[in-house]
Amino acid sequence: MRKLKLQVQTSIDGFIADKNGKTDWMIWNWGPSWSWDNELKKYFTNLTNSVDTILLSRKMAEEGFINHWTDVSNDRTNPQSPFAKAITAARKVVFTKTLHQSEWPNTELAQGDIVTEIHALKNQPGKDIIVYGGATFVSSLIKAQLIEEFYFFINPTILGTGMTIFKDITDAQHIKPVYSKPFTCGVTVSCYKHVPPDLQA
Repeated sequence: MRKLKLQVQTSIDGFIADKNGKTDWMIWNWGPSWSWDNELKKYFTNLTNSVDTILLSRKMAEEGFINHWTDVSNDRTNPQSPFAKAITAARKVVFTKTLHQSEWPNTELAQGDIVTEIHALKNQPGKDIIVYGGATFVSSLIKAQLIEEFYFFINPTILGTGMTIFKDITDAQHIKPVYSKPFTCGVTVSCYKHVPPDLQA
């Protein structure tokens, strides 16, 4: 069965954006200047290459995720082009209750129950599946215990308040630390695996 992975940038205190939704405190916030060190760039590219399906919320799709990475993939002078090509080539699944037709290439809509839809995707052949955001969508996935692997790209910033992917969690869940690796640009990647409910104490 395919795994669902979460890759998300956070502050040290666990926020993915400040209280105004800004991410300019990140060492690299998806802009044209790719300010991560080469080792982290390679790590991220390898993580992207381990999947062939990307889950998106309607809001994230409409805010330009797909179009942005399509444009980057077409710019051969851009050092982000290799992983952008992988994102563009990947199957995109947009979860929505309001859209009835996809306006993006290589993209389909999922309009049913989120648990049923994701279990069906996991049972299909292929590489693993990844989700990047946004906060509300990811929070619903964590609450339903649908994510098997967590990749937190922790920036050396404390926000104190902001947007969190844990806002809908009401019951304790257990995740197992796999490794934590600091990179020279200042980002630390912490990887965790979800402990299935039947194995949780």
